[in-house]
Amino acid sequence: MRCPACGRPDTRVLDTRPVQDRRVIKRRRECEACGDRFTTYERLEESPLVVLKSDGRREAFDRRKIVSGVLRACEKRPVSVEQIENLAAEVEREVRRLGYDEIPSKVIGELVVERLRKLDEVAYVRFASVYRRFADLEEFKREVERLRKL
Repeated sequence: MRCPACGRPDTRVLDTRPVQDRRVIKRRRECEACGDRFTTYERLEESPLVVLKSDGRREAFDRRKIVSGVLRACEKRPVSVEQIENLAAEVEREVRRLGYDEIPSKVIGELVVERLRKLDEVAYVRFASVYRRFADLEEFKREVERLRKL
């Protein structure tokens, strides 16, 4: 790493620590030539991920949308914000692991539903009713019966 003060390539790492949910490495460095100290950050450069919406539109993947939807489903439920954040992070990791540049929103929704069912069954039914567009009470009943069988 070149020193930003003098441009020499001889710097040494004084301290290294993970930050931002262990996705970034922060390093304190010191130039051996001039003694200047500075901080660098290393992060994996991820390719942009595009979501294919059911109406044919394309938009950038946004993990905050998952958090927002799950937060609404978990309202007044014993589910912490940390659990919701972890669920959203798991979904994002899985989506990226699948390796698509463009992914249908339906795939993302199913990943959320699958994890939410394990986290809180009431929140799962709430989320599924909106996501799967339940039309009537019979669809709710079928989903609850399906849950009971699991």
